[in-house]
Amino acid sequence: MLRRIFCNEAVVMLVIVANAIAITWMYFPAFREHRFLDIFDKLCTLFFVVEAVVKIATLGAQGYFRSGWNRFDFTIVLLSTPSLFAEYLPLPDTSVLLLFRLLRLIRLLRFIQFVPHIEKILAGLGRALRASLLVMIVLFMLNFLLAIITCHFYGELVPEYFGDPLVSMYSIFQMFTVEGWNEIPAAIAAVVEGNGDPHSLNSIVFVNGTRFYFGTVVLLGGIFGLSLANAVFVDEMTIDNNDDILVKIEELQRQLSELQETLNGRANNSL
Repeated sequence: MLRRIFCNEAVVMLVIVANAIAITWMYFPAFREHRFLDIFDKLCTLFFVVEAVVKIATLGAQGYFRSGWNRFDFTIVLLSTPSLFAEYLPLPDTSVLLLFRLLRLIRLLRFIQFVPHIEKILAGLGRALRASLLVMIVLFMLNFLLAIITCHFYGELVPEYFGDPLVSMYSIFQMFTVEGWNEIPAAIAAVVEGNGDPHSLNSIVFVNGTRFYFGTVVLLGGIFGLSLANAVFVDEMTIDNNDDILVKIEELQRQLSELQETLNGRANNSL
């Protein structure tokens, strides 16, 4: 009976989803100390512990740990089990142990095994990451270079955006994503115009030069850089489909060649 319950993948997945819902619910302020949810969370933890024990007893240690998913589950269970005793043991700080229950949410990743052609998808993802690595390194170097330059020229004007290299790198990356990038040159223009005569030649040249500079940053990093990285990533992800098309084209060409040879043979025989 225990084997039938704890080795049933549908039951395990149902408990994982229910536990994820309970944990999410517990982080709403009104239910943070809810006793029923806390007990349910601990029951789910016990279920996962018993599941691991039953599977090890059924498959044997070698058979159980041969599966990557089982090793994944066992690690999550091992790390989250201390949260069962956080309420009863005189530990100096139980907050870290309580956070371990969040690790059980990682078990939701097991649902990807039901995605059709998941092996091809993961293989394509690996290829795409490797192919995009060089582009991402170049983008990082561009981000770093622009961050230092921008920090030098604009750090004192708008320290909230370019006060130090780390903050500057974050702001430049925000501009790469084309997310609210126009707010940054607008803030610089407001500071410059507030500190002097907005109609003076120096202010007009500086403000327009700033707009041109940041427009170039968006063009290089956001339009060209990220678009190139996205194009490389998508191309590598879909290369399997291209291979299938090439195979079909080659097969069609072979059949056409055979048909042509057959027609030529018949024509020669008729002569």
